[in-house]
Amino acid sequence: MPIQAFAPILEAARTRHGVAALEARLPKPKSAAELAATPDDRYLSDMCRRVFRAGLKHSLVDAKWPAFEEAFERFEPRRVRAMPDEKLESLLGDTRLIRHWGKLKSVRDNAAAMLEIVAERQSFGAWLAAWPGDDIVGLWDTLAKRFSQMGGNSGPSFLRMVGKDSFILSPSVVAGLKHWAGMAPPKNRGDRAAAQAVFNGWAKETGRPLSQLSLILAMSVDD
Repeated sequence: MPIQAFAPILEAARTRHGVAALEARLPKPKSAAELAATPDDRYLSDMCRRVFRAGLKHSLVDAKWPAFEEAFERFEPRRVRAMPDEKLESLLGDTRLIRHWGKLKSVRDNAAAMLEIVAERQSFGAWLAAWPGDDIVGLWDTLAKRFSQMGGNSGPSFLRMVGKDSFILSPSVVAGLKHWAGMAPPKNRGDRAAAQAVFNGWAKETGRPLSQLSLILAMSVDD
């Protein structure tokens, strides 16, 4: 089945929201050099912030994040990995934090997982930068497998936070794929690969990054 041309999708989004308003909202992913230059502690901080945001208002989590930075040694991965159970358990009594044991424990688990990648590729940013955009769903799967609480849309949302180009299968994007490409909601790896193929075609057609294609698609069907 031929892939739907992207021009009508872009026109629909512009008609709904206006050219200037649409362009103003489009994300600008970081370059490979910028990703590689970002320190590992900033990646760990953003990954953990995404974990705590899940199911909560983002503004609530963000307001508390300075306290998390203090409690977790500014997310320096080696220091976090070395935190003993007693230290983690003591954080359950810190009223400045979101006291969810599973999420608190995931911080140390993710520090250890990140350091495994650092040992392989010198830095987490270098690993992210080298991952090809035409298999971003493979990166989602790897994040979900190697890291704690990075399944579902948490992995793609984390990538968007740190500037790694990625589409996100939000409800509006799923609706857009159904409307313009006749795709059922993705439920498994094969479905996600099919969505990747559609986005790859649009990226080749337009020269736009995946993150922009994703948002334009969402805005073509969602007011």
